[in-house]
Amino acid sequence: MAHFAEIDGNNKVLRVLVVSNDHEHRGQEFLAEDLGLGGTWIQTSYNSNIRKQFAGKDFVYDQIKDIFIRPQPFESWTLDENHDWQPPTPRPDGDFYWDEDTQTWQELEEVG
Repeated sequence: MAHFAEIDGNNKVLRVLVVSNDHEHRGQEFLAEDLGLGGTWIQTSYNSNIRKQFAGKDFVYDQIKDIFIRPQPFESWTLDENHDWQPPTPRPDGDFYWDEDTQTWQELEEVG
């Protein structure tokens, strides 16, 4: 099965649909015309062998690089040269979560 992401005018992914292998070679036309869904459809892959990574809702399609970029997890994070989001400071070893308000990593506390 092949997967195609529908993108809006800002290249933001709206949804991802499955297309049978019989229609993979013409996925855009199959979805937009044959099924009458309209829109712009870009193939994506679970195997990440095309377009960097599998697209999901709210990912952005970069037409120049021909890749899908994950949504920015926090306002303070920036894209690196590999188009992955990076925090302002590296994550320490262990169980930590990012606290955007303090711009620091906070250790997870055990419950119970």
